[in-house]
Amino acid sequence: MAREAHDLYVELAREAVEAYVREGRTVTPFDPLPAEMARRSGTFVSLKKGGALRGCIGTFLPTEANVAREVISNAIKSATGDPRFPPVEEKELALLVYSVDVLSEPAACQEEDLDPKCYGVIVERGWRCGLLLPDLEGVNTAAEQLAIARAKAGIHPSEPVRLYRFTVERHA
Repeated sequence: MAREAHDLYVELAREAVEAYVREGRTVTPFDPLPAEMARRSGTFVSLKKGGALRGCIGTFLPTEANVAREVISNAIKSATGDPRFPPVEEKELALLVYSVDVLSEPAACQEEDLDPKCYGVIVERGWRCGLLLPDLEGVNTAAEQLAIARAKAGIHPSEPVRLYRFTVERHA
């Protein structure tokens, strides 16, 4: 089956996962690196199979030299290191659908500043931190968004938290 043309972020994530799963090899970024991939930013790479989540790992602040390296690192971790799922096997590769979110820098906010369709949220209490991307199916209110992010971090609903919001540039 021929693949549709995808944007560069999705293609890079796909190449990274396929090379790693098939050969244990980490790909190198495009050369020359497109200007939009030379910047530094956190990214999330999500993998779906049959419409269901198959892996999702990311960084809300940059940890790599550029977005391209961030995508490669998070794509491999999504396929092999998401504790909710076993590592992706080679037989699954053709069934995976990829999306890449490039995050804006998180900004401190209050609950009333949140809109789950526009903003992702980070909740923080001490060393515990939970993040939820924006515009997720089934998440319609800021209260739902906060409850999920708190649960991911193991933060009780009555505990005070610091809130941050961010936007994403979604590539699918």
